[in-house]
Amino acid sequence: MLFNSLNFLIFFPIVVIAYFMMPDKIKNYWLLVCSYYFYMGWNAKYALLIFISTVITFLSGLLLEVVKNRENCSKDRQDFYKRIIVALSFVSNLGILFYFKYFNFALEIFADAFKVVHLSVEFPVFDIVLPVGISFYTFQALSYTMDVYRDEIYAEKNFFEYALFVSFFPQLVAGPIERSKNLLKQLAQKNKFDFSRFIDGLLLMLWGYFLKMVLADRIAIFVDTVYGNVSQYRGFYLVVATALFAIQIYCDFSGYSTIAMGASRILGINLMENFDAPYFSGSVAEFWRRWHISLTSWFKDYLYIPLGGSRKGKMRKYINKLLVFLVSGLWHGADLSYIVWGGLNGLYQVLGEALMPLRDFLVKSFALNRESIGHKFVHMVGTFMLVDFSWIFFRANSFQEALIVIEQMKCLDNAVIFWNGALYECGLDSKNFGLMILGIGLLFAADFLKRKKVCIREIIQSQDEWCKSVVIAFSVCAILLFGIWGPGYNEVNFIYFQF
Repeated sequence: MLFNSLNFLIFFPIVVIAYFMMPDKIKNYWLLVCSYYFYMGWNAKYALLIFISTVITFLSGLLLEVVKNRENCSKDRQDFYKRIIVALSFVSNLGILFYFKYFNFALEIFADAFKVVHLSVEFPVFDIVLPVGISFYTFQALSYTMDVYRDEIYAEKNFFEYALFVSFFPQLVAGPIERSKNLLKQLAQKNKFDFSRFIDGLLLMLWGYFLKMVLADRIAIFVDTVYGNVSQYRGFYLVVATALFAIQIYCDFSGYSTIAMGASRILGINLMENFDAPYFSGSVAEFWRRWHISLTSWFKDYLYIPLGGSRKGKMRKYINKLLVFLVSGLWHGADLSYIVWGGLNGLYQVLGEALMPLRDFLVKSFALNRESIGHKFVHMVGTFMLVDFSWIFFRANSFQEALIVIEQMKCLDNAVIFWNGALYECGLDSKNFGLMILGIGLLFAADFLKRKKVCIREIIQSQDEWCKSVVIAFSVCAILLFGIWGPGYNEVNFIYFQF
């Protein structure tokens, strides 16, 4: 069930109304049933995978608690048993993820390896359908195992409460990847209806729908047209399409996270912020502190730090960062292009940190002011260009196609397309292209205010009731009027559903 579908617009009000009308003791059971129904809208049989992951990690939490409370067991013995339990939880969950997401990819790698030694081995290609959101709920469930292991959260004794934590429908299929110490504790509380919280959540949802339906889906038309036939387009066509894809994926993914935050807020649950104006970042490292924050922090806490983090010298620190981003690329998809995308972003950060002494020397030598608007702007543009270049590998259908895009992009001899109307022949006419530019301007204005700690929702909430009603009504009308939907329109999946 998609957030931007009529089914969800019927489903969600029913969930909310019933939730606040029923007794507290059955509210979470209701949300659990609704969450499984929500997920089964894609493929009912794959709800079994969520259930299996839930059972494994729930039992691992209970076993960890049992081991911790064994009085006749030495600490070394306890640590040994605890590591075995965590290992079994990770191996079983990641094994399921590997089969559905990476099995065919692994067979391809083995086949290529045999070719290196001049052996031809043909592996069968299995018809495996990737379950929606499997990477997200697997990581969320595994974080619970680690949090119990580290004594950062209690072992949940109520299976149904824990099952809701794993399957909570607003953030189930595309995040944010919540931590048990945040979400599980909130689910234990039974909330009453709060009108101010309802308005706050509704405003969040409307902003998310604007990002998705007005911006992301409109930009997708242009990007898909160009990237759908990269051999036909060259030069500035690909430059524009790649720059627009950076905005598209931001609006698409941030849109989902924002709708999820808003829906949860209405139900009395506060999800973590997943994006924080990332394209205003002055470095790639800062960009990744502001982009997909839940995943970045997950890798930091459960991979980077266990690998040694920055505690074992600079070289080890750089290797750890590269490994984390290579794994992050693989997490996004079973294809070389994703691995290259992750590796590039890791390499950017390693080089940026390694060259910091040289940059400090140049700043001092030329008496540059790092706090000046010009200096910050140059860094922001440079960061966007580096990140945007890496998006080529993310958007292209394969690594080979990404190389074609880069090769075709070298021919920057067609600047005439910016004033001869040729850009309007890539799926968007002049009116829709203008609406897209206007929407992007509104997005960056909102992000600029966010960086300045100005919360637009708080300003709206402080107004009179009639004013809030006008803002909400205007927002709904604007989305309906300018959004991409209607006859002939196919509901567009959120980009991160494929991960």
